[in-house]
Amino acid sequence: MNVIGVIPARWASTRLPGKSLVPLCGKPMIQRVVERAKAAHSLSSVLVATDDARIAEVVRGFGGDVVLTRPDHPSGTDRIAEAVAGVHADLVVNIQGDEPLLDPVLIDRLVEAMLADASWDMGTAAAPVQNNEDLESSSVVKVVWGAQHQALYFSRSVIPFVRDAQDKGMKGLYWRHLGLYAYRTAFLQTLVATPPCALELAEKLEQLRALYLGARMVVIETSDTGIGVDTPADVDRVEKRIRECEQHG
Repeated sequence: MNVIGVIPARWASTRLPGKSLVPLCGKPMIQRVVERAKAAHSLSSVLVATDDARIAEVVRGFGGDVVLTRPDHPSGTDRIAEAVAGVHADLVVNIQGDEPLLDPVLIDRLVEAMLADASWDMGTAAAPVQNNEDLESSSVVKVVWGAQHQALYFSRSVIPFVRDAQDKGMKGLYWRHLGLYAYRTAFLQTLVATPPCALELAEKLEQLRALYLGARMVVIETSDTGIGVDTPADVDRVEKRIRECEQHG
């Protein structure tokens, strides 16, 4: 099986421009993401897909593989599809470039789930919502699934809606979506060739296009939400976690 991990990385970021190259305890963030991805046993190879020569130069500098893509891609998924076009792969794993603490075991579990059932077109991950602030936040995407952990819907709204409860509580009912995806290669190309649907445009969630197409998407559970880097405060939090991990081996 050839399973390719691809990390989309772009320079533009509203709150933290050039964040792929932000140093985290002495290493650029993109290097830390690559190192975490390479620690996953299920990946045959890991490459960075970027439209920026500065990022490409840094990746080559630490010995990583990189593909320069067009600058006009509307999403990381489109960038990934270009990067793997013409490459034989059984699965393509989309690894977010701003998740330097991603657990490699989560990648392995997602790949394992996809390989165990050939009927899955896509796979992703979710973690329990921990507090009401996250539950009510439109920045935290919620997901619900049905039998066999097949994704039913993703939303920025609170789903499911509990009609009779005075206090929603957590109670294992609310799950936040994590931005890790695995695709069958053929379905990935179908996905990016399809125009956005109305639900995707309304929620600004491209995974809804896959559900609109009737894709079977498995959702695996994890307890670790990780830390995405979007602000200088996030950088401080990640560096603190890295130092703690290094001190404890």
